[in-house]
Amino acid sequence: MFSDPEIRYLRSQPLCRLATAGADGRPHVVPTTFRVNDDGTVDIGGHHFADRKKWRDVGANPEVALVVDDVRPPWSPRMVEIRGRAERREAGGEDLGRGFGPEHFHITVRKVISWGLDD
Repeated sequence: MFSDPEIRYLRSQPLCRLATAGADGRPHVVPTTFRVNDDGTVDIGGHHFADRKKWRDVGANPEVALVVDDVRPPWSPRMVEIRGRAERREAGGEDLGRGFGPEHFHITVRKVISWGLDD
């Protein structure tokens, strides 16, 4: 689902902004780490991940969106938006970063929007 420029860009970036919505429908956005997998899915994890609001949100509503963006000087914005469905997983998150817990999200990508990635 990702183009080659999107994959290169995503793998060059350390953070995304993850948007979730709780059972009450209220949005929540946080910066977090991520990994794009070879099969086109995305994993997100962290320290004490199962204790976080985003973990509870995905338990109530698995629809998520994430944005990876930056700006190159003097003003050349780049962005990838990913929309998908997150599955809470209880094991394997340790592979996503040093000191991370086993819990993580495994996201099946449904839509990708990008711009500014052509060099």
